Amino acid sequence: MKLKKTFLLLALTIFSTWATAQEKIDYSVYEDKFNMYVANDLGRNGYYDQKTIAELMGIMAEEVGPEFVIAAGDIHHFEGVRSVQDPLWMTNYELIYAHPELMIDWYPILGNHEYRGNTQAVIDYSRISRRWEMPARYYTKHFSEEGTTVRIIWIDTTPLIDKYREENDKYADACLQDIDTQLQWLDATLAAAQEDWVIVVGHHPIYADTDKDEIERLNLQQRVDTILRRHRVDMYINGHIHNFQHIRMPGSDIDYITNSSGSLSRKVQPVEGTVFCSSEPGFSILSATPKTLELRMIDKHGKVLHTITRTK
Repeated sequence: MKLKKTFLLLALTIFSTWATAQEKIDYSVYEDKFNMYVANDLGRNGYYDQKTIAELMGIMAEEVGPEFVIAAGDIHHFEGVRSVQDPLWMTNYELIYAHPELMIDWYPILGNHEYRGNTQAVIDYSRISRRWEMPARYYTKHFSEEGTTVRIIWIDTTPLIDKYREENDKYADACLQDIDTQLQWLDATLAAAQEDWVIVVGHHPIYADTDKDEIERLNLQQRVDTILRRHRVDMYINGHIHNFQHIRMPGSDIDYITNSSGSLSRKVQPVEGTVFCSSEPGFSILSATPKTLELRMIDKHGKVLHTITRTK
């Protein structure tokens, strides 16, 4: 009887989320556009708001029609995975993001929590799951849809941060990665990009309000941001901080975007360059046309909290 009540309560919660979302969402803003989801910091076995947000992502996908999901790291908390057979693949991912409309390609990167486990297993899972598409630790893809071309570059930020390389008892694989090779690849890839829109995705922020070690931002400002500014990237999108942030820095035309956690979120306050911030959990939707690039931050009820728009 107790189990039956638990399932009934879960069903009512999901229905309530669906009903609330359907009443308020204007789906017309996604019509005739190349739409993509952004989700990160997910893996909590469905607890906190993970299951609710996952269901909402699926329900909204029925109308939005995302082509794929950009998974910006920390799919698994807290110690990563041990192998491609680790049960966390089911409890953190497969059984949670089970809506039929989420059976699309997921393009992930490694977060710091993946680096506490078997990082190669995260890449190798591409051979197990049809929708898990991770060819390497860092990679790029060209997309052409609805007359729009988009270049997305996924980078591996954990090895680019000194503190992770120094804590080799916790992050053994981080110190084994070649920083210079990745940065040279990033520079060359951006130099060759000719798409309408160019987006770089990393797990860690370059600019953000956070109580995490300052070296995380400083290292990425020194090693990554100089490259992004030189090539005039449109957006840099990250996770890690578990809240929504939109920052514009003096001297840079890049939109620096922190996408909130898909489960447990954290408090946030404005810092230098803050355009918008929110402690709500959720996900984001990217929409592109040849003339506009929009990112909408979505809370767990389907409400658009903030919209970032770039035009040509």
